[in-house]
Amino acid sequence: MATSHFYPVGTPGQPWGDDERTQWRQRQIVQRSHARDVVEVLQDLPGTLEVVQYGELETGPDRYPLLAVVSRDWDEALPTALVTGGVHGYETSGVHGALQFLQQHAGDYSGRLNLVVVPCVCPWGYERIQRWNHDAVDPNRSFRNGGLIVESAALMNWIDAQGVKPLVHLDLHETTDSDAHEFDPALASRDGKAWVPETIPDGFYVIGNSENPEHAFQKALIAAVEPITHIAPADSQGHLVGLPLQSHGVVWGESRSIGACAGFTDARFATTTEVYPDSPRTNAAECNAAQVAAVRAGLDFALAAR
Repeated sequence: MATSHFYPVGTPGQPWGDDERTQWRQRQIVQRSHARDVVEVLQDLPGTLEVVQYGELETGPDRYPLLAVVSRDWDEALPTALVTGGVHGYETSGVHGALQFLQQHAGDYSGRLNLVVVPCVCPWGYERIQRWNHDAVDPNRSFRNGGLIVESAALMNWIDAQGVKPLVHLDLHETTDSDAHEFDPALASRDGKAWVPETIPDGFYVIGNSENPEHAFQKALIAAVEPITHIAPADSQGHLVGLPLQSHGVVWGESRSIGACAGFTDARFATTTEVYPDSPRTNAAECNAAQVAAVRAGLDFALAAR
């Protein structure tokens, strides 16, 4: 094991304490606005949709409304779809793909299913282009035991209180080069472990819940996205992010057991989408469009299969 440290915060082999978390937090700089990019956009949606505040995030002087968009004409006889973005705030197309879906396509599902769309689960991370929350906790490992942090607990409690039982849940993510040079080293440092570099897949892929993978559902998303952006090939071991490839662009991963957002409901059809925005073969607009295509394909598949 290398003895030199690989991250500016922490001591090799020692998990972080409060001092290290404070040092890490002081390195995080606001780079964009949740109020402008998300809150303002949500004020101009089709009349079939309603914006509701399900909680508030307070981090020092910063206060963020936690917002969801729901179908105004909610019908208990219809199935429900849950779409979440920005669980990792730095994953831009998850947030903007969810917003684009609301603006351009949500109306197509009026009278067919009930929509619940949460475009930005973690606004503090969105503003700082950061994977973790204010306390250096990964939100996508926190959707268990009623929610381990405010961001997960507020959403889980609200979903439960509303009696939302989604048929389908699409959680929109990205895999980026910053995973390799920032977030993975930070994770190893935080936990006092050795940093083992990983290969970042070049392209779009999906992670189906290994507890209930629904292979045909996952393949339908890949088929819808492939005309828009390239699909990630497997590495030399036949894996994507360390998981065995099941079919073109599809892997299985634990969701509920690790506290991932895609696993906190009993949705029959659930997935985590992963876009690769740093590829020279794509751009931000295509990444947003890929997320939208995946959402539409997931909703259409679930409606046809129920």
